[in-house]
Amino acid sequence: MSGKISKVLAAVAAAAALAFALACAQTDAGTTTMVKAKLAADSTVKASQINVDTKDKIVTLSGNVDSDQAKAKAVEIARGTTGVRDVVDNLTLPAPQASQNATNPPAGSSTGQTAENAPNAPLPAGDAAITAEVKSNLLADSTVGGLNISVDTKDGVVSLTGSVKNQKEKATAVQIARQTPGVRDVQDNLTVQTG
Repeated sequence: MSGKISKVLAAVAAAAALAFALACAQTDAGTTTMVKAKLAADSTVKASQINVDTKDKIVTLSGNVDSDQAKAKAVEIARGTTGVRDVVDNLTLPAPQASQNATNPPAGSSTGQTAENAPNAPLPAGDAAITAEVKSNLLADSTVGGLNISVDTKDGVVSLTGSVKNQKEKATAVQIARQTPGVRDVQDNLTVQTG
């Protein structure tokens, strides 16, 4: 039951992020958010393994994907996103590995632990869904300039980058990120505008 709820919450977060991102797709941050939300909503692509960066409407995809199909789908999703001028594909496929044998069992098999129940594991929805939800929450808060804040998530650690008007806005943005389910830590790279 908990797994179904997590999936539903992830889908709702991705849909909300997509709706907000449609409104702000003119900015690079908005484009990044929209691409991440679309990747999170796609079942072929493991969005938690893909980093998305946008500069001058050129989207760069990096990270690992499981198959050629997932790689092609991620690039297709990015290219089909409103406001994207071009896509740089830096996605990598895993190197082929020799099959495991009995002397090298899969991680967690001897303890019965899986990624889903390991301590401090990110939510099953993954980093992309966390990014989408944090960005949605920032955009929804009237005291935070969410369009000026870039959000990236890796292993449940959220990085906030961009400029804010004052210390109060900075503290509020960090607090919003920290309160988002699945966030293990927040790296505050926000700068307060001077003058």
